[in-house]
Amino acid sequence: MPVPSTSLPPRGLLRDEVRARLCDAIVDGTLAPGEQLRDAELATWLGVSRTPVREALLDLARSGLVLALPGRSTVVAPVDDRKVRDAAAVVASMHRIAVVEATHRLTDEDIERMRLANDAFIAAHDAGDTTAALEADHEFHAVAVERADNDAVRTVLALYGPVLERAERLRFASSDAETSAARHAELIRHCAARDAHAAAAVAEGLWLDLLTDTTPQETP
Repeated sequence: MPVPSTSLPPRGLLRDEVRARLCDAIVDGTLAPGEQLRDAELATWLGVSRTPVREALLDLARSGLVLALPGRSTVVAPVDDRKVRDAAAVVASMHRIAVVEATHRLTDEDIERMRLANDAFIAAHDAGDTTAALEADHEFHAVAVERADNDAVRTVLALYGPVLERAERLRFASSDAETSAARHAELIRHCAARDAHAAAAVAEGLWLDLLTDTTPQETP
């Protein structure tokens, strides 16, 4: 038969979309720690076949958000202190690299985008909107990551960043968010001065703070 003229969506793109949806559901608590993940149910929920769901669950297992129990079931992983520590160390190093590579490439518009993101972060925290605070924090750090344009950094952050998001939610729901905002402002000052190494030290410290400032206490 002739090849259909209508293009199908790339398989990888569909898997990535499913992974993103499942990741968001785990991070925001829609899918709670210890909850069993049945691929047929998830496929129905997301309106896709079971294949991209299975592929997405394998990816999430690699990053530590999903736990596959041999011969039993697949569940949402509990928040594991050791995995949070490991992920924080790796993510901190990646943000340090990104800031070192990005600082001298940042435009005035980039610096302003960071300021606006920090303002949004502060406003969200004051309003008690943890989700908006987390989104603003992502926007803030994305500026340097995008300007660095380092594929290896992006790949590692995509894999291990979500592991920290549940810990970040606890942190941004507390008064410690005020400390993060102050550190953001310090990072902006160093970036505006084009002091790459001072900026990188602050960026790395922001993520290493998760090792001591927040200890997740969720249970399955």
